[in-house]
Amino acid sequence: MRFKAKEPTDFFRELKKRVNSYFKENDISKNSNPRMVVKTIAMLSFYLVPLGVILFGGFPFWVAMVMYLIMGIGISGIGFSVMHDANHGAYSKNKWVNRILGLSLNAIGGSAFTWKVQHNMLHHTFTNIYGIDEDIHDKPILRLSPHGKKTGIHRFQHIYAIILYGFATVSWVLFKDFKQLAIYNKVGYTQKIGYEKTRAIFGVILTKVLYIAYMVVLPLLVTDYLWWQLLVGILAMHFVAGVVITTIFQLAHVVEDAHHPLPNKTGDIENDWAIHQMYTTANFARNNKLVSWFVGGLNFQVEHHLFPMICHVHYKKIAPIVKQTAEEYGVPYFEAETLGQAIRSHIKTLKEFGSGHHHHHAA
Repeated sequence: MRFKAKEPTDFFRELKKRVNSYFKENDISKNSNPRMVVKTIAMLSFYLVPLGVILFGGFPFWVAMVMYLIMGIGISGIGFSVMHDANHGAYSKNKWVNRILGLSLNAIGGSAFTWKVQHNMLHHTFTNIYGIDEDIHDKPILRLSPHGKKTGIHRFQHIYAIILYGFATVSWVLFKDFKQLAIYNKVGYTQKIGYEKTRAIFGVILTKVLYIAYMVVLPLLVTDYLWWQLLVGILAMHFVAGVVITTIFQLAHVVEDAHHPLPNKTGDIENDWAIHQMYTTANFARNNKLVSWFVGGLNFQVEHHLFPMICHVHYKKIAPIVKQTAEEYGVPYFEAETLGQAIRSHIKTLKEFGSGHHHHHAA
């Protein structure tokens, strides 16, 4: 599949020049800064401190329950603000720093390896292209693309979607990585990203074993909580993480403005890559300090898609440059002013995709 501009523009060349000069003139690194380090410590603490309280506190179960819910926030924070930059190679100039912080995804039960294929290779290149971008694949009873297979139940998806989102991280930890690994090994993506098949399989299995060991077995051994209490706590933690992570990720691509282009007969996409990103991506709540701190630049998704190698702490500053350049070149810059607007737009889009009446930008 190739990206072919209708009429090539200098939009991205000019934009890169302006963004580069922003970093040069201010003499700052494109990678992390002290604020990023503080954020990293905070996100890891949201996860590790409650875990410590559960394991060594000996508190009544309701306290443990509150701790599990906070850990759910911690999982989200690690996903948004630590492993995301690291696995993009944007966190540090040092490959090992990226490698180690990228493994924070493995520490919370995922796999940095399958994620890099799904996210860096597929989602970032073929954004919102049905059949390639796994983020908008047909999910069990969810239709996230106007080109997805439609069934009757989808009419209600805008109502039940949030519940399904809650189960996203559980199924991710238990099934998704194995399923993806099998596909990536078969198709050859594993080798393409520089991994050896056997090592990848072993890595995923080891990750899951270690995760189950400290998440399930360790608390059974060192705490007085009953197995079903631990199970309820772990599921509650994952439910919080699933709802938060999945919703935030949807707000950038499954909203009213975002397009869902299909390749033509010869496999060409009608825009060059950068302009394709602008048509398929939307920002939200750019001025909300708390959102911007917590979601690690995912609300600056336009900037992130154009510059995935720049650490997200800089997006707020480069966003005005991107917006102005887009305006000059007549390229769209989609954004929802507030978090609430973005969520409403997502629900509306789910409703449209569910009913099959999507008037917008399917082609």
